[in-house]
Amino acid sequence: MIEFRGVTKTYPNGTTALKDVNLTIEDGEFVFIVGSSGAGKSTFLKLIIREEVANAGKIRVNGFDFSTMKKRDVPYMRRTMGIVFQDFRLIPKMTVFDNVAFAMRVTGAPPRQIRKRVSKVLALVGLSHKARCMPGELSGGEQQRVGLARAMVNNPKMIVADEPTGNIDPERSFEMVKLLSEINRRGTTVLMVTHERSLVERFDRRVIQIDDGSVISDTGVKESHEDE
Repeated sequence: MIEFRGVTKTYPNGTTALKDVNLTIEDGEFVFIVGSSGAGKSTFLKLIIREEVANAGKIRVNGFDFSTMKKRDVPYMRRTMGIVFQDFRLIPKMTVFDNVAFAMRVTGAPPRQIRKRVSKVLALVGLSHKARCMPGELSGGEQQRVGLARAMVNNPKMIVADEPTGNIDPERSFEMVKLLSEINRRGTTVLMVTHERSLVERFDRRVIQIDDGSVISDTGVKESHEDE
């Protein structure tokens, strides 16, 4: 699913954000990526979605070898994953339904398939009754769930969540991770970046800790259930 071998990333200003990182994340895992601000978590994600390119080392994601992948193949690689952003990134002038449907429309999916799939994922995140609402009419937690529905709608192999609980309260944060756990139980790999150690400790999952650009610990189990 994800493989890093000797990966180093140095930015033009001389900052080395990742140093000789080696790790493998298998299909079907749920993994927390933790670390303080500036530790290298964001760069790790940017490399996975090919927003940034490593200076050294090899990266493979969902069967794509980044060393040999052509630029034209990047959009196809990205379609194998769904991305959940901390700041939601919803389109304010579109309804909840259309925000989620947008991700399918850009791939050319037929209208009937879009209606069926969007209805299904909105039901999964508990927002069927909000389908015709505008983003501004929703709470922060509801907006985040719309973002998750949008990430899921194309049935990706993997969900990448970048600080998805950063703008919502602790109770909603717990609900968000439970929802991600349910998606993981259905077979989707989940990679969640967070700085909230108290939240991570409530779930018995694999935890990769990054500090000063290096993986300093990698603990946890491959298959587990949250400790409630």
